Amino acid sequence: MFQFLRNKKTSPGPQSIYDQLGGETAVRAMAERFYDVMETHPQAKELLALHPQPMDLIRQKFFEFLSGWFGGPPLFEEKYGHPRLRARHLPFTIDTRMRDQWLLCMYQVLDEQVTDPLLKIQLRQRFTQLAHHMINTD
Repeated sequence: MFQFLRNKKTSPGPQSIYDQLGGETAVRAMAERFYDVMETHPQAKELLALHPQPMDLIRQKFFEFLSGWFGGPPLFEEKYGHPRLRARHLPFTIDTRMRDQWLLCMYQVLDEQVTDPLLKIQLRQRFTQLAHHMINTD
């Protein structure tokens, strides 16, 4: 009677951004490249100055955050709880200049590593919204 249900093939749901990017390896490469750009781009020197050195721990935390934010394993939440990004960044002065330096680095990473044009547009929009949300001073 219910034979048709067992034999029916279901189509998989939409892929997560994490999977579209290429999973753990690609997301880790994105996080690493972001900080490489920050460390070397002359227009990001003020942003770099806000970060404690060395940046090994922050690179790992950013990868863990991106993993969950992109729909992959929620590594950051498992270790640290809800990201509460704005609250975690309140000790730092984040204005439009810092936002723009952060986005400069992230946009470069997206241009270098994301080949799918639609996905790149979507990620630029998501990162732009996130960076704008982080502003905590005029």
